[in-house]
Amino acid sequence: MTTIAALADAIEATPLGTSIAESRYAFPIIEGTHLIALSVSVGLIFLTDLRLLGVILRQVPVRSVLHGLRPYVLAGFALVFISGGLLFWAEAATVVASPAWIFKFAFIGFAGLNALYFEFVIARRPGALAECPTVPRGVRYAGLASLTLWTLVIICGRLIAYIPHWA
Repeated sequence: MTTIAALADAIEATPLGTSIAESRYAFPIIEGTHLIALSVSVGLIFLTDLRLLGVILRQVPVRSVLHGLRPYVLAGFALVFISGGLLFWAEAATVVASPAWIFKFAFIGFAGLNALYFEFVIARRPGALAECPTVPRGVRYAGLASLTLWTLVIICGRLIAYIPHWA
């Protein structure tokens, strides 16, 4: 952990990290961008997941929902990762000391694996994205896993501020 803490201190001490952290406007603007982009990307993922679960948009084909929302989800995630990286740069030492940060990134990793498995395995099965209101069980499980994992990512992201240290 000492090496990670030293690396985090070095990242935070860079001119970019210092200027973001010390700026009156940069940090709040970046954080606001992060939250808005997170709302867009995860909000649209929740819509998609709820369709996969058959809760909403039952008359809209799953394939249409996936393809229609994908560009906006990806654009939102691009902004989330850029703004999140800049926020991390400004307070890396504080962030890596929080146990919630490790769990947040573990859940992001699991959500990414779930999305990859869905895209490259489940969605390619015959009938997985059929035009009917109900979808196969595997598709529903992928939606439930995604909904759960992204909820945990958001919870852990908020907990970083409230659980600042392991002790």
